[in-house]
Amino acid sequence: MRLMIAGGGGFRVPLVYRALCSGPYSGLVSEVVLYDVDGGRLAAIEAVLRSMSSQSSRSPEVSGAADGSSAVGPSSSRPPVVTSTTSLAQALDGTDVVFAAIRPGGTAGRVADERVAQELGLLGQETTGAGGISYALRSIPAMLELAAGMRTHCPDAWLVNFTNPAGMVTEALVPVLGRKVIGICDSASALVHRAAKAAGVPLPAGKLDGVGYYGLNHLGWLYRLESGGRDVLPGLLADAGALASFEEGRLFPQPFLRDLGLLPNEYLFYYYEAARAAAGMRALAKTRGESIHGQQAELYPRLAGAGDEAYGLWEAARRSREEGYLAEARSGGEARDPEDLAGGGYEQVALAVMRALAGGGGARAATQLILNTPNSTGRLAGAAGSQAAIPGLPGDAVVEVPCTVTPEGAVPIPQDSPAEPQLGLLQQVKKVELLTVRAASTGDRDAALEAFAEHPLVGSAELANALLTGYEGAFPELAGLWRQ
Repeated sequence: MRLMIAGGGGFRVPLVYRALCSGPYSGLVSEVVLYDVDGGRLAAIEAVLRSMSSQSSRSPEVSGAADGSSAVGPSSSRPPVVTSTTSLAQALDGTDVVFAAIRPGGTAGRVADERVAQELGLLGQETTGAGGISYALRSIPAMLELAAGMRTHCPDAWLVNFTNPAGMVTEALVPVLGRKVIGICDSASALVHRAAKAAGVPLPAGKLDGVGYYGLNHLGWLYRLESGGRDVLPGLLADAGALASFEEGRLFPQPFLRDLGLLPNEYLFYYYEAARAAAGMRALAKTRGESIHGQQAELYPRLAGAGDEAYGLWEAARRSREEGYLAEARSGGEARDPEDLAGGGYEQVALAVMRALAGGGGARAATQLILNTPNSTGRLAGAAGSQAAIPGLPGDAVVEVPCTVTPEGAVPIPQDSPAEPQLGLLQQVKKVELLTVRAASTGDRDAALEAFAEHPLVGSAELANALLTGYEGAFPELAGLWRQ
């Protein structure tokens, strides 16, 4: 299998490569093509991969690629051959799977996404609220360009999307690629596995039997967790000690969770604890974006020339980055759990999807994962006999639910109907997502204004106008997006 990574100079690419070199995904991919618009970032990440291979006694050969870029080749243990290029056409030709994790505007763009909102007294977060809408207005046009390139150069390839905001980006790509695009995120699956561990429920890899989860990307709830035919979630929610043993359980007051009867995705912290989140962010010396931007601005120039030390430098930076995740939700010096710092999240979901799409063999031929995909249980939305996996949301809307993945794609598993408070929030945020997709796909500025105004974390036409004006100042290229 030939895997192309769009955003190949991205910080987390070494996690994908590491997973492909050993463990259950070893041998899944024969060639990895790193594509990025920034050749300097590509060189830095290639240095990390070389260093990683060297430390594993692989010592890959280095050869020249057709465009003059370098290639990291395999030796005795046969890790994937790695090539890099800044040519999109060259990267796509002959590709079987595209894994997209791009960030238009770079980490500096993330800083602006957060700061413009915070300066107006609003939540400043990368994918939630105003910052997520701003991010989508940049990422959707770039991803539509990638999808168009796939239609030309590798029309049979699958697109596994991790470009954020993952749900909105996947929503925008379905009209172009249909079921050939699958959105991934590790937060929902991490929630399920941590809750299952806390409840003492064995959860086999690739199976979600007895798991009930419904939502949108970064906006979902675990509502059922069965063991032996009995739902153990109510008992978990009533057990303050068990809840304190994992991250999502500590985010919310235990009486609140008990009364809610659901276990929220960690990003619902920004809705249920909005004032606490905003106060926590204001108390930090830097925004999350500023911290990551500063770290990468210092790190990347060092990596390219670090030789065998590159992997160690990258790993230290990765752990530091993980330690700062959701810092605004923690107080009193609370540290993240060691297992949450180890990595192994989103890349494991991505590779599990790829393996299932490739056929996997045996029990792996039908893998169950929580993914972003159209809400219809049929192969096509509205097909005869299909139903909405989440009742109350349109069949063609992209949702985040347990899915069965086979070589034919991902099909959502029907879920229970959400109660009115949850369904109402899902419907409101889905409306915002659809408005944002329209704005980014068609250049409709009024749709962007409405998206900001309708978001529950904004809720004001006046603030919406100030936000869009602020983002247009931070990102002058937005002026070229709007149709005249």
